[in-house]
Amino acid sequence: MSEAAAQLSDRHFRSVAELIEQEVGIRLPAGKRFMLEGRLHKRARALDCTGLNEYVERLFDHAQFETELVHLIDCVTTNKTDFFREPTHFTFMRDVAVPSLLDARRRRSNGLKVWSAASSTGMEAYTAAIVLDDMIRSGGRFQFRILGTDISTGVLRLARAGIYTREMIAPVPPDLVRRYFLAAKDPSRDEVRVVPELRRLTHFMRMNLMDATYPVDCDVDIIFCRNVLIYFDKQNQRKVVDRLCHHLRPGGYLMVGHSESMVHAGVPHLRQVQPTIFQV
Repeated sequence: MSEAAAQLSDRHFRSVAELIEQEVGIRLPAGKRFMLEGRLHKRARALDCTGLNEYVERLFDHAQFETELVHLIDCVTTNKTDFFREPTHFTFMRDVAVPSLLDARRRRSNGLKVWSAASSTGMEAYTAAIVLDDMIRSGGRFQFRILGTDISTGVLRLARAGIYTREMIAPVPPDLVRRYFLAAKDPSRDEVRVVPELRRLTHFMRMNLMDATYPVDCDVDIIFCRNVLIYFDKQNQRKVVDRLCHHLRPGGYLMVGHSESMVHAGVPHLRQVQPTIFQV
């Protein structure tokens, strides 16, 4: 692909940027243009396009739009995640959130529901599962289910498989690695897989945070929505947080990323417990 063909015209860049913000809430200012062009190369080649501008023309072709939009979203979404990322949230869940939620229920249902609302490749959801199962092994008397949702179909496939490299699980304490991951039968692959017991308790599905409603239970105990709201403007941040709160049971917790500590502004039913932890 020539240098000219590898660049978007101003008109085509604006068209894609407006589409992405409309569909998934992610803003693509002019400074993101080079990044967008780099990420679209693979799709342009897959469709045998002569350049990125031809790709955009095909994208907006009515016959291909719905199918190609899914691929476009996979290209532009950022899927940075790690096991035990921002570990203070998992410490709070173990030491404060879960005990308080269970105590408030007393004789009512002891089944906890946790939602990873931007789950990416599943590391956040599986970290929560590890922490909760470890609590049960230490004497906790409760059950749990975990839901992971994301807009990207590609990362959801990886999450459902639960297969990671040794490098990816480096943040997991060695005793938890031995308990919750199975090594590949072929040593040369240097991969591990989340044990079936945790995979059975962790469900993943595609969902767009920009949708007006979410197909999720309305009695969730803990929601993780971390490091995705920073890509939204303030109006959409408030809308998403408000919708998430409607899925929390009274006393439930919302945890956001450390760069998102002010997203609760304008959502009156949220009480700040810690800089990035809120309670309804």
